[in-house]
Amino acid sequence: MGDSPAEKLGVLLVNLGGPERPEDVAPFLYELFSDPQIIQLPGLLRKPLAALAAVVRRRTAAGIFRQIGGGSPLRRITEAQARHLEAALQHRGTSAQVFVGMRLWRPFLPEALEQIRSHGINRLVVLPLFPQFSVTTTGSCYRELNRWMRSDSPPVERLDIQSWYRHPGYLQALASLVAEEMNKFADPRPQEIHLLFSAHGLPEKYVRNGDPYQDQVQQTVELLRDHLPADVPWGLSYQSRVGPVRWLEPSTDEMIRQLASRGVQQLLVVPISFVSDHSETLFEIDILYRAKAHAAGIREFRRVPALNTHPLFIEALADLVELHCRGTAAVESYPWASPSLS
Repeated sequence: MGDSPAEKLGVLLVNLGGPERPEDVAPFLYELFSDPQIIQLPGLLRKPLAALAAVVRRRTAAGIFRQIGGGSPLRRITEAQARHLEAALQHRGTSAQVFVGMRLWRPFLPEALEQIRSHGINRLVVLPLFPQFSVTTTGSCYRELNRWMRSDSPPVERLDIQSWYRHPGYLQALASLVAEEMNKFADPRPQEIHLLFSAHGLPEKYVRNGDPYQDQVQQTVELLRDHLPADVPWGLSYQSRVGPVRWLEPSTDEMIRQLASRGVQQLLVVPISFVSDHSETLFEIDILYRAKAHAAGIREFRRVPALNTHPLFIEALADLVELHCRGTAAVESYPWASPSLS
């Protein structure tokens, strides 16, 4: 018998992706609306309806991206996170190559897998950049990975990270950014600043069918509050709803109106389920919600920056990789695709 091949460790950072140029918007929207895990459309009509939806929403979406520089910075930020993570692992004595794969845009997951194969990786940690699990994000990414890795030869040992919403380093990084932003207010006393944790929305149907996302978001907020002043008022809301179905409530824009009517003058929005800046932070919060807050009478509106390449966040990612490599992580398992959602 020959010797076993030396371990070559890889890490795959996974995100959904976003259009980088105006001409990317329509094909990106088609990918988005075609995914049965993300948008529920009738099976036989999914692709033609996705094509129609992409055409209908193209102009609006292009206008949004035009206001944040012409395209999404998500790929650039994720690639920077990959470089920082690789360096952090190297500093800890763990040699690994870090790759980037996107579910809905370039570099698509199959492109990332080709890179991984060409580098001879035989042990792969998959790290979705979604702290809280949802079938629409992490679930969709793993469904695609399973499809493209079904017949891998030689086989790659895959270590799947499914959620990390309770990781102490992640919470510490968030708390650090919240504290920094609170100190920038005209009146930095905690009781005079209202924190609004804003998570990406999800249709209620997914939660009824067992998606743990809402529960994990709520747990993240509760755990994060342990790192913050006890007397700071707070609330939780959901943003980015699309279509006529019922979504998780309260919505962020409705919460802003309610807070203004209660006389809140200093509002700090914390994007709780976003670890990278993209259209939901740079446009929806920074431009749209800021304008609504000022129009409603809120004097000072701020947003906590996304984690991006914050050193504490990168160390948290490195810790996740090492914990899973050692098999000492508290692994939580969720269905990658529920029959009722497929």
